[in-house]
Amino acid sequence: MSDALQLPVVDLSSPDRFSTANSIRQACVDHGFFYLVNHRVGEDLVKKVFEQSNKFFSLPIEDKMKLARKNYRGYTALYAEKLDTTYLSTKGDPKESFYIGPLSDDLNQWPLEEDMPSWRTTMETYHQKVLSAATKLLSLIALSLKLEEDFFVKVGALTEPMAYIRLLRYPGDLDPSSEEIYGASAHSDYGTVTLLMTDGVPGLQICRDKSVQPQVWEDVASMSGAFVVNIGDMMERWTNCLFRSTLHRVLRPRQDRYSVAFFTNPNKDCIVECLKSCCSESCLPRFPPIKCLDYLEERVRLTYGL
Repeated sequence: MSDALQLPVVDLSSPDRFSTANSIRQACVDHGFFYLVNHRVGEDLVKKVFEQSNKFFSLPIEDKMKLARKNYRGYTALYAEKLDTTYLSTKGDPKESFYIGPLSDDLNQWPLEEDMPSWRTTMETYHQKVLSAATKLLSLIALSLKLEEDFFVKVGALTEPMAYIRLLRYPGDLDPSSEEIYGASAHSDYGTVTLLMTDGVPGLQICRDKSVQPQVWEDVASMSGAFVVNIGDMMERWTNCLFRSTLHRVLRPRQDRYSVAFFTNPNKDCIVECLKSCCSESCLPRFPPIKCLDYLEERVRLTYGL
């Protein structure tokens, strides 16, 4: 890999909230990506999540398929999705994943306790801890946009948010002569913010300006204990493209690569529309208002070819 991009570092525990908000604004305008430290998601918990993820993905395929994805929860097999629908590969992306959605609606699929002891409790604890960090981060993002700290609460975005853990495994032992060169093809995330934890194996790249051809891709290194945070499409819509929903991809690794993404999406009925602080007579809204669930369902339909 080439020299890694030096992303900004945001300290979630800083007492100077306005200075932190300004740092977030600059990071979101310039990169759409930044590192988040002091987020209070403990290293021991993160280690347990990766251990439990490894155990699940090590199961025989027939056992994993018993929890095949439905209601946007559960297991997705290798090649089942294609994030870049313009990519010429005839297959989907060579990765497997497991989705865990909101904990309040009883739609999640869980391995049996006798087969995977403490798997469910570990994931539920992680979901709660990361959602708390994401909620605090969104209050700072609101400040960065010249809004009240509780803006996203007031518009209903954080009333039963559609927040998802996605466990990911990129296998390193695939046929080297196969056509796929990306573990995850180029895409932007759908929601507001994504908080990503990786196992340190390289592969993540971003393209800061998706409108320029040829595209320029830069490596993003992992930072021990830090989340890699990126802005999603709904935040880009809210901010009228002030904040970047940056294209990113994952190269096929030479060894197994594990990561855990946490996608923060608003409540399903939340209306995403251009913020008043992000438009003017000379900068009109670029997107019509849309209900969160309608937007997500259309993006999922395209991704899975439904």
